[in-house]
Amino acid sequence: MKNFDVLIVGGGAAGLSAGMYAGRYLVSAAVIRGPEPGGETATAWTIENYPGILSIDGLELVQNMEKHAVAAGAQMFDGTVSAIEKKGDCFISTVGEEQFSSKTIILAVGSSRRKLGLPNEDNLRGKGVSYCATCDAPLYKGKIVAIAGGGDSSVKGANLVSRYATKVYLIVRGKELRGEPANLKQLKEKKNVEVLYDTAVQEIVGTKIIEKIVLSRPVNGSQDLQIGGLFVEVGAQPRTELSKMLGVDLDEKGYIKVNKLMHTNITGVYGAGDITDGAGDFRQDVTAAAQGAMAATSAYKYIGAHPELAC
Repeated sequence: MKNFDVLIVGGGAAGLSAGMYAGRYLVSAAVIRGPEPGGETATAWTIENYPGILSIDGLELVQNMEKHAVAAGAQMFDGTVSAIEKKGDCFISTVGEEQFSSKTIILAVGSSRRKLGLPNEDNLRGKGVSYCATCDAPLYKGKIVAIAGGGDSSVKGANLVSRYATKVYLIVRGKELRGEPANLKQLKEKKNVEVLYDTAVQEIVGTKIIEKIVLSRPVNGSQDLQIGGLFVEVGAQPRTELSKMLGVDLDEKGYIKVNKLMHTNITGVYGAGDITDGAGDFRQDVTAAAQGAMAATSAYKYIGAHPELAC
């Protein structure tokens, strides 16, 4: 069994930031990177809103974060945490056939963006298919863009993307949009946004980059819509399995409830990043990294205040 002061579940911006801070505090830290090392950040095409970095590929950013965490002393492990249980003072985490013992846990497993489930969707992710308008809208300046979704996130996305794109098609499966009144009011004032109701994206076409989408009904005489980008805004789904195993309190949407120092309701368990309600609906690399640093700080203070813990 491997023994650590803190076990960090997740290798995205939150988990790597937590690992770097834990290492600087000289507490032994293990980062379990999970099935998708780098998390959502690694899939981003270009990131231009991380302070101090004008423009960087998402994968390069998390690789730099990982190097920083390792240099500070954190240890990286591949694999997925399948179970966590509390035994005495320790948390026992199972990763494949191995077990890790730790005094504290930081859950930074993130949330997964819901997809359309179309055959070419994964192939073109980061090549015209995006799941974050806040991250990528400026990359589509002067282009024709489509947004799939009918909720408030799609409305906000259309409002934002319309500042950059020449034309935005908002594709809604149903007969109405569901959004906050202020956001809907703003959308109505956009001259370059066209809402297509009772419409679905049936196919995403492209090889190296997106070329067009095929709609479920004709628009302007054709089901083919030539576009330079597609934003999928159909919501996100928090990864709740480990939280439920530990008895961590979740909000009505399944996100971990944390206080301002990233504490959960379970002593010794902290949350960080997109899996928490700590930043409301504003889930970005900068907020995830900040929460990771705060969670590691809280874990460090807890360990220091309880020298009797033996794992």
